[in-house]
Amino acid sequence: MARAMRSVYDLYSCWPFSIHQFYMRYRRPRKEKKPTTVEEKKLFLEPQYTKSQVIDLDIRELVRLPKGLELNEWLASNCLSFFNNINVLYGVVSEFCTNETCPLMVAPCNTQYFWYDDKGKKMKCTGPQYTDYVMSYIQMNMKDETVFPVKYGQVFPSNIESIMHKILRYLFHVLAHIYHSHFEQLVFFQLHPHLNCVLVQLVLFSYEFHLLESKDFTVLEDLIAELDISAPSDSNKAADNS
Repeated sequence: MARAMRSVYDLYSCWPFSIHQFYMRYRRPRKEKKPTTVEEKKLFLEPQYTKSQVIDLDIRELVRLPKGLELNEWLASNCLSFFNNINVLYGVVSEFCTNETCPLMVAPCNTQYFWYDDKGKKMKCTGPQYTDYVMSYIQMNMKDETVFPVKYGQVFPSNIESIMHKILRYLFHVLAHIYHSHFEQLVFFQLHPHLNCVLVQLVLFSYEFHLLESKDFTVLEDLIAELDISAPSDSNKAADNS
């Protein structure tokens, strides 16, 4: 018995590697699970919706400064118009945009928007909270006559363009959220042509007066390309300046 045990021990001791090493060397490698990515569905890119607009006019002509009108007056009146139109569109879907249905303020391309308070603190918001912050901020500025003067002799502040830049950027965020989370509801109410029209006008207006740039519209760049409202090329800018 002792001899038999010894022979087994001698045999084991002659192996070039242990049983554990044998297992590690010759075991079947596990297949790593690749992370599953869910392709984002973009209903607003379907052709029957991208072709839907309210008016059949060249909106580029509509956004240009009319002769004889002061620039800041034109910018301010258009910002007010964008605010009113987007506020109405959001009002239609507001009952679907709740803290439960929209726990984050999201947009296409896995984009999440955060609000920054007066002290620069970054705040995570639900969809309705962020939209309420946006609309309250714009209303506060539009009611302030030192920012948007309404009486004869009053002048616009020197930083009015930066304020308008902020207003348009915030309004675009609301548009992007509507496209991402509530486009189906607007289709149901047959208001998607109005949404497309507002987007086209806001983008072209921003390009015309250099208030926003292409990078500000990245989350909807595929839709903007489909609507043929891309940023003007350098050659077009040169032609306009000639």
